[in-house]
Amino acid sequence: MERGNQTGVGNFLLLGFTEELDLQPFFFGLFLSMYLVTFTGNLLIILAICLDSHLHTPMYFFLANLSSADICFTSTTVPKMLLNIQTQSKTITYEGCLRQIFFFIVFGCLDNLLLTVMAYDRFVAICHPLHYTVIMNPQLCELLILGSWCISVTGSLLETLTLLRLSFCTNMEIPHFFCDLPEVLKLACSDILINNIVVYFVTIVLGVFPLSGTLFSYSEIFSSILRISSARGKYKAFSTCGSHLLVVSLFYGTGLGVYLSSAVTSFSKMSLMASVMYTIVTPMLNPFIYSLKNRDMKGALGRLLSRVVPVSIRTLMSSWGHNNEDEKS
Repeated sequence: MERGNQTGVGNFLLLGFTEELDLQPFFFGLFLSMYLVTFTGNLLIILAICLDSHLHTPMYFFLANLSSADICFTSTTVPKMLLNIQTQSKTITYEGCLRQIFFFIVFGCLDNLLLTVMAYDRFVAICHPLHYTVIMNPQLCELLILGSWCISVTGSLLETLTLLRLSFCTNMEIPHFFCDLPEVLKLACSDILINNIVVYFVTIVLGVFPLSGTLFSYSEIFSSILRISSARGKYKAFSTCGSHLLVVSLFYGTGLGVYLSSAVTSFSKMSLMASVMYTIVTPMLNPFIYSLKNRDMKGALGRLLSRVVPVSIRTLMSSWGHNNEDEKS
């Protein structure tokens, strides 16, 4: 099949959650609320860090970037899913599918690299505390963020551009709520050997290597914590990286679970739910994980809300007063 015919076939069909018609209103309300919580929670984290000078440190600088990546990561898939549920449609165009794959890989890889950078930051803070400010200087922090962006975009371009050479059969059904690259490759009629090589290469460079770096950082951190004599000192050291470790476990656990299961068996409902976990639930939980056990973050969020809420109340009271005057007149 020629590529012109392939694009002429029309659209991919995202089956996802569209089969259970009776549950469509429930799914729409559930995912809309989760998306709003994710967007609002991560936005509050970003604003709190930007507006509070006490949080202008490398750790919170990386956290603000992680929250930005989480917002973009979730926004790549959820709005389209909500639109399809609301309009009772399953379609996504060929071009829209390519865009979704590109941005999904970009922000997924960026999340992955940022978690590794944050693990390195905690490694330096715990294992080399006296040299922390010298090592984690602003220039290095900015370079780490820029490098993460460049590597993520390059890896995504490699995987997305190789899709342009493929032709697809008449069966364009994707058993997912977004254009997942492995599922799209299964629909190709042409040879996908080059695509698989690129996917494995990018997975090793942007998946295995960062994960190895994270594991190495935490092995050094745990080794350093065990050498601390006092229980209070151990607790204080572990509390600085406990939240990050939980986020790393959620991200890698659900992500690896999805792709390992899909590689062994056909796509199932369990794989679909695991995909929801790492594409929606994990970004939603990150603000809670990082703020609930962090005094500095809770204090910054409290100060941010104290600024916003009184202004909102004053605006509401002012408009209410003007309405009363208009009624009297």
